[in-house]
Amino acid sequence: MAVSSITAPELTAEQVQSILVKPLELASTFLAAGPRIFDTDGSPVRVPKMGAPTSTAWYGENEQIVDTDVEFDEVVLLPSTMKSVKSLTRFSNELARQSVISLDAAIKERLVTDVATKLDTAFYAGAVSTTTPTGIFNYAGTQSISTTAAVTFDNLLDAWALALGAGANIAGMKWVMRPETFVALRKIKDTSNRYQLTPDPSLDGVFRLFGGQVVITDKIPFAGTGATRTTQAALVDFSQIAVARDLAPSVKILDQTFGDFDQQAIRVVARYDAQPLNPQAIVKITGLVTPTA
Repeated sequence: MAVSSITAPELTAEQVQSILVKPLELASTFLAAGPRIFDTDGSPVRVPKMGAPTSTAWYGENEQIVDTDVEFDEVVLLPSTMKSVKSLTRFSNELARQSVISLDAAIKERLVTDVATKLDTAFYAGAVSTTTPTGIFNYAGTQSISTTAAVTFDNLLDAWALALGAGANIAGMKWVMRPETFVALRKIKDTSNRYQLTPDPSLDGVFRLFGGQVVITDKIPFAGTGATRTTQAALVDFSQIAVARDLAPSVKILDQTFGDFDQQAIRVVARYDAQPLNPQAIVKITGLVTPTA
C-alpha cells in the first residue's frame, strides 16, 4: 500500500514546521571502521593472498639447496549467489504536493538509513552463507577467548596477547562491542571506589581501551535471556577485512511505474560482501555475561 495524505497526516498539517524530526539512530559503523573496499562491476571478486610459509633450512658449503614451491591462496567475494538489499516505497502525488517538507528527500534518507542498518547487521552478526554477507563473529579461522563472567580488563589484555602472537597490525586494531559491554567496563572501580576508566577532558571524545579505538554497535546479538544473557566482543584489524561493493546504496525515483495509481516510488538497492584476509587478526571474546537493564 502506498503512503498517502490519509496515512501520513503528520506531514501535511499546516502547524508542522518544515523539518522532519527523525528518531535517534546509530550510524553505520562497519564500513567506517576501515576495511579494504573493492568496487566491482557485479562479478565475483578474487583477492589473492600468500599461503603457507615455505620450508627454509640451513645449508653448509657445497650442500645442495632443496627447492620449495610458494603456495598461494585467495578470498572469493560476491559469488553469483549473493543477494542484494532492496527496498521500495510508494507515495501518492497528492502527499508529495501537500507535504510541508521535501517528501522524496525524506523517504530517500529513511530508506538509505534502513539499508545501511541492514548491511551492518549482516557484517557483524550474519550467519555463514553464500547468499548474504557473513558477520565477523562467524568468520572461520578467527582466534577466540571464552569466558562465563562479566567483561574484565584481563579479557582485553588476553585478546591483545593473541593479536600480538598473530602478527596483527596493532596500530590499527579496534574493539567492537555492544554499548552494555562498554558501560560495564566504564563501571569498574578500584578498592577506593574510583572509576578505572576516567575521561580525559583534553581528548576528542573517541572511546579507547588500551590504546585501541572502540566501535560501539548494537548489531552484536545476545544469546540467552535474563541472568544467563551473554554477548561477544572482538579485537579486530579492519585493514585485514576485504569488502566487495557492487552497489553502494543507490536511489532511483520511479515517477512513471505506478502512473495508473497517480503515485511515485523510491527504490534503494545495495549489494556488498565481506570476508577476512587474515582471520587470525580477529580475536573474539565470547560468553560475556551482560546484566539486564
